[in-house]
Amino acid sequence: MHVLWVKTDLLHPVNSGGRIRTYEMLREISRQHEVTYLALDDGRVTPDALRRASEYSARVELIPHAVTSKTDPRFFVELGLNLTSGQPYVLDRYKSQAMGERVAQLCETGVDVVVCDFLFPAPSMPAALPVPRVLFQHNVEAKIWERHAQVGRTPFHRAYFRLQHQRMHRAERELCEGFDWVVAVSEKDATTFREEYGLDRVSSIPTGVNTGFFAAGDPGLRRPNHIVFLGSMDWMPNIDGVQWFVEDILPQVRQTLPDVTFSIVGRDPTPAVKALQGNGITVTGTVDDVRPYLNEASLFVVPLRVGGGTRLKLYEGMSTGIGTLSTTIGAEGLPLADGVHLRIADDAGATARAVVEMLRDRDGTQAMGTRAAAHVREHFGWESVARSFMDVCEQVRIAPVAVG
Repeated sequence: MHVLWVKTDLLHPVNSGGRIRTYEMLREISRQHEVTYLALDDGRVTPDALRRASEYSARVELIPHAVTSKTDPRFFVELGLNLTSGQPYVLDRYKSQAMGERVAQLCETGVDVVVCDFLFPAPSMPAALPVPRVLFQHNVEAKIWERHAQVGRTPFHRAYFRLQHQRMHRAERELCEGFDWVVAVSEKDATTFREEYGLDRVSSIPTGVNTGFFAAGDPGLRRPNHIVFLGSMDWMPNIDGVQWFVEDILPQVRQTLPDVTFSIVGRDPTPAVKALQGNGITVTGTVDDVRPYLNEASLFVVPLRVGGGTRLKLYEGMSTGIGTLSTTIGAEGLPLADGVHLRIADDAGATARAVVEMLRDRDGTQAMGTRAAAHVREHFGWESVARSFMDVCEQVRIAPVAVG
């Protein structure tokens, strides 16, 4: 099958959950199928990212498109101007007429199916194509904005997030309706698409992990009372999560365990995240390899109050055998059992108590990590995930109504 894969960016460096999921799937897909990869180029595509696109596609094409950096003062001007628009800002900034025109042209050259990766390229897609169109939804995007509105730090933030949620809910529903099929990353998300958006052409695939890369670590290397968080630190749900953990949870933990330390590991930390550095808290920024940080910690935390889709970071951490504590949202959509594969706690007090209990019970926490590693490694390799995705594409190409 010839797949035209449409995304807003190239995949290297592979340093975020969305990029990891797409990269690992496409590496497997490209072993059996022909992949043409179409992306936007904001002028910052590196030669390495372009060269390494051959790892997941037979050919790559780039469409020039200016995207204002979040560190540019013009970014905040655009946010203000967007208030008069009826569309979410995150969709407006990636809309490209040139990308839509190139998609239409490529579909006349033997493409069998078009995959739109994430919602962001969807506004650029032509209304009609001669081949089926599949929307790969890593999240329910509107749900993320709804949760931001619930936990916003000021009345202004909450009002702004509510506006973006309303716009995204409407836009996401309309865009999803225009595709031949929607693929979600969990059955929970698929159910949301069916029940809230009225979609009937939707199915789900599981989340995977590179079990060869994230091998089980040596329990003897774990530092007592050391906690780690892993995630892209320029993504708002992660920023909110680590701020909440440091400001509301860690002080309660230190009333019992004053020597506890915490590492925040992930790319591009914002100034707000960098400000958390100190007093036993380390903000690493981009690292070449996250495994040493996972292997030396006694506890892996996923304190997310905002998010959608599924968190690859959970499977990555679990695959190394580390004991894990998450919120319900952090583990959302994953087939994991509280008390068996991880611990679940949602409010600050319950989370602090769970942290103390898990750090004190080193043997019990390690046993839980070992169980979780075995569960993840047995069931969630990327080869089977990619096969499930391509089964959907094949069925949509042959007979859309037959896909379950």
